[in-house]
Amino acid sequence: MAATGAAGTTATPPPARTRPVPRPARARRRTTSSRPRRSVLLTVLTGLVVVYTLIPLAWLFINATKTQPKLLSSFGLWFSGRFALWDNVHQTLTYNDHIFVRWLLNTLLYVVLGAGGATFLAVLGGYGLAKFDFPGRRGVFAVVIGAVAVPGAALAVPTFLMFSRMGLTDTPWAVIVPSLVSPFGLYLMWVFASEAIPDELLEAARMDGSGEIRTFFRISLPLLAPGIVTVLLFTVVATWNNYFLPLIMIKNPDWYPLTIGLNSWNAQAATAGGQPVFNLVITGSLLTILPLIAAFLLLQRYWQSGLAAGSVKE
Repeated sequence: MAATGAAGTTATPPPARTRPVPRPARARRRTTSSRPRRSVLLTVLTGLVVVYTLIPLAWLFINATKTQPKLLSSFGLWFSGRFALWDNVHQTLTYNDHIFVRWLLNTLLYVVLGAGGATFLAVLGGYGLAKFDFPGRRGVFAVVIGAVAVPGAALAVPTFLMFSRMGLTDTPWAVIVPSLVSPFGLYLMWVFASEAIPDELLEAARMDGSGEIRTFFRISLPLLAPGIVTVLLFTVVATWNNYFLPLIMIKNPDWYPLTIGLNSWNAQAATAGGQPVFNLVITGSLLTILPLIAAFLLLQRYWQSGLAAGSVKE
């Protein structure tokens, strides 16, 4: 019976506490045992990807340290007796009247003007499409998405026919001008600018009397730095590794980029009776990828932040 207080009220007993239903021992064992298995599986898969990525680089470096006879007679993934890397580098840079240096300068020219111009145009276009409203904006978005889906090789032949009519084939402009168009860079800057630059900040700058050009260079451009570096890396890699477009546009070896030049050396080495330049091809390939590796290592933090932009909204 319930106890009666002094005032005649009946005190109700506290409600009984409900105990949580314990999980079955089998379910807990499965949960705890599945996590280590998943982590081990992910670690193994990551290790396989790393090995798959690093083995070609290791093979390239190891074989760049060998002489021509040892290159053809020794095991590919181990060093030979003599370390001939510096001799191979010197021979590569001085072979055929320093033609490799000329190809390297041509590639730098295409990258600076082509990739740099493509990044600049992508920044301007992406900022304008993200922060200005105008008729036909949806149509422009559809065109950009469609251009991203079209591979560059499909446009190489029409581009060649157009440039041949203008008399620009076999000139550097035949490689530089098509490289200025980067639909993926434009789309990436469009998405990045829409999330990185608040509209309220632009409105405050306009109310303070700042013009659009000054607002872009003084306020918007610093906020777009991660996206700019990301687009720059993509365009630099695409221009540096461009092969098919220079192959059909350039016939003069003096205007070859590194990709076409090394392929010509490889064809020369594979020709019956040709000069033995396999070690030059391998050493030249090693020298070709070093600038890209350095660029990724130096700009890695900007590249990662640029890729992650827009994935989380406040």
